[in-house]
Amino acid sequence: MAKFWGWKQHIALFVFCAVVVISPSAQTFTTLANFDGSNGEYPSAGLVQGLSGNLYGTTTKGGANDSGTVFEISPAGKLVTLYSFCSQPNCSDGVNPQAGLVQGFNGDFYGTTTQGGAGHSGTVFEISAAGKVTTLYTFCAEPNCADGEFPASLVQATNGNFYGTTAGRFNFGTVFVITPAGRLTTLYTFCTQKPCTDGEHPEAGLVQATSGNFYGTTFEGGANNSGTIFEMTPAGKLTTLYSFCSQTNCTDGASPYAGLVQAIDGSLYGTTEYGGVNGNECFTGLGCGTVFEITAAGKLTTLYRFCSQANCPDGNYPYAGLVQATDGNLYGTTSSGGAAGGGTAFKITPRRQLTTLYGFCSQPLCIDGFVPYGWLVQGTNGILYGTTVKGGTGSNCAGYGCGTVFSLSVGLGPFAKTLPGAGKVGHLVGILGNNLTGATAVTFNGTPATFTVRSASLIVTNVPAGATTGTVRVTLPSGTLSSNVPFSVLK
Repeated sequence: MAKFWGWKQHIALFVFCAVVVISPSAQTFTTLANFDGSNGEYPSAGLVQGLSGNLYGTTTKGGANDSGTVFEISPAGKLVTLYSFCSQPNCSDGVNPQAGLVQGFNGDFYGTTTQGGAGHSGTVFEISAAGKVTTLYTFCAEPNCADGEFPASLVQATNGNFYGTTAGRFNFGTVFVITPAGRLTTLYTFCTQKPCTDGEHPEAGLVQATSGNFYGTTFEGGANNSGTIFEMTPAGKLTTLYSFCSQTNCTDGASPYAGLVQAIDGSLYGTTEYGGVNGNECFTGLGCGTVFEITAAGKLTTLYRFCSQANCPDGNYPYAGLVQATDGNLYGTTSSGGAAGGGTAFKITPRRQLTTLYGFCSQPLCIDGFVPYGWLVQGTNGILYGTTVKGGTGSNCAGYGCGTVFSLSVGLGPFAKTLPGAGKVGHLVGILGNNLTGATAVTFNGTPATFTVRSASLIVTNVPAGATTGTVRVTLPSGTLSSNVPFSVLK
């Protein structure tokens, strides 16, 4: 059974904050922290909210050994470096974490490095909130790197194991499962269907849908060598659902770099870095990227094609994936374009209406950051958080800044989040939120549950007998918090 515990304090590093009100409609952009090399540089992934209520992430470079870091940041902007990679001889603990973190059911965080380790091809690691790192697996441990190399982000499945992908170099990429104890099994190797119609080089992690199966993307391969969307069972049976560039001039998109998100309606949503329209505005000639929806049956609908106007004020090259916020809309970023050319943060409604919420590099010397490669995350306070690879006030990174952490308030209210998002009757569940002290009731789709308030940001409970799939609600003196997604009660 998982165990949730308290969190220790750490020594804070330099933080600079700047607030810009970007529209009269209650949207506020805030630079929470600036990286300066010593505390990390180039955060290329999104963040995850922990049991403490703080956010956690990685930087690809910087830190004590210029090999990347794991950091913690409070919603107010207090940044702490938890770990600097390559702290062990021969960098056996890994180098250059490009993917984000996932919080495990035991409260620790799990992630990957793209290089380092005994095989110099990346690692899977576990890190506690106190900064203790355990290397669980080193890739390229098998002949010809049959176990994969250059891993992406992880997802913890309902069975407790972690699933992920490797992009490959000696091979064309893999899907793997690894236990919390570090036992890795390769489930699938791409390009086994010649000529790589099953895809190759998955650059993003997986998502487990409510069906129990996993869904992901490959950057290349497929029927048109422009990437794929695939479904995989927990046992490793892969089905290619869609091959991009199936429409004339790749108007359906090409080369999805990011993973997928399953929305409340059951469909999967994502982005392609290229394809769409207006190829003359983009250096590939294939278009500037898309937002798409795909059903579990493989029906794809292109929701938006970027650079729909001259000079791309709506952005181009959406490198990151999407998040569905509590208002039902999808939020994401583009890595370039926008009014100032530094990328954008955007919202897209189910009716395909896209709104640019913020244009990066709109402040002098780009102190607000630019090139947002990572996905957005919605904190339980309702605010969106993200990172930029470049920009900010740090001056130790070739004059471009070392990257930032930012928040974007769009007027959404607080909510509750469960960890995990599914479980059987009796299973331990953590409920994350804000100002939870004084809670008087917790219900699972209307069924009362006994609970313990561990902190202002964490309630611990068990799935009650008789519970069914639905919304988890926490009753507070100030009102009721509801979960952002339904909790799935497993049989």
